[in-house]
Amino acid sequence: MNKICKSRTKSKELMILEYLNKRKQLARKDKQHYSNLKKGYEGEVIFDSYTERLQCECLILNDLLLEINNATFQIDSLIIIPEKIYFYEVKNHEGDYYYESDRLFKKPQFEITNPLHQLSRSESLLRQLFLTLGFKPQIDSSVVFINSNFTLYQAPMDKPIIFQNQVNKHLNDLSLRTQPSKLNNRHKKLAEQLLSMHITDPVFERLPTYNYDELTKGITCSNCQSFSVTPGKRSCICENCGYKESVASAVVRNVEEFKILFPNQKVTTNIIYDWCKIIKSKRGIREILISNYKKIGEHRWSYFK
Repeated sequence: MNKICKSRTKSKELMILEYLNKRKQLARKDKQHYSNLKKGYEGEVIFDSYTERLQCECLILNDLLLEINNATFQIDSLIIIPEKIYFYEVKNHEGDYYYESDRLFKKPQFEITNPLHQLSRSESLLRQLFLTLGFKPQIDSSVVFINSNFTLYQAPMDKPIIFQNQVNKHLNDLSLRTQPSKLNNRHKKLAEQLLSMHITDPVFERLPTYNYDELTKGITCSNCQSFSVTPGKRSCICENCGYKESVASAVVRNVEEFKILFPNQKVTTNIIYDWCKIIKSKRGIREILISNYKKIGEHRWSYFK
């Protein structure tokens, strides 16, 4: 039976851009970067929906950021089975593309980075990393084009490419290859070592600059992301889509947003009262903070963690 050792979560970079996109006007390049990250994440989640159904002996690690010899590399999905390691680069491209002279183009003539080159680099670095850990496993790496509305003309037959309509067959074949082999402690140790090496707090060089004063204040709807939220005594209702959420849940969600955007600022009653804006009772904000966070200090100097 498969075991997911590392589930996929939104990267902090994607979360920051998602929050900023709601609260300020992003520059075109930043908006495009956000759109690319969002689409990529959505594609990876779709691929996860296939791999999590695997009914074989395997360990699944998603979204690893690793480093070897001062070079960092990303692994979208890694599946450890008894005899082999499968490594996937997932792409959520949509539309008509063509392959020519080892280059990838979106029709009519817009060249994009060839993910096979990215895959080759990552696989090489992964092999180097395994050697430092005392492992020399067989690696099977592939680029997965997960979008059903993706077409690649002149697709090379000799390249490790998996299209959306081939994913099920590929994973079924993978399951059949593992039987009746079993994972052992060596496989589990390898998964644990990879998890321990995952870079959890990378430096984001492409984030736009922003400050507290320029951001729109208020509680956004968790369903449609609009600011059309009206608070009641116990619940908030979105006038745009009708979504209903408890006031406490809405405040906590926005506190977490504040913490992601401003990790060096203290969470205080006053700042969250200003941040949420539509909650009229400062005392109500304080009670929610006391119920959901650890209070540090007393009186005017207190804050929450």
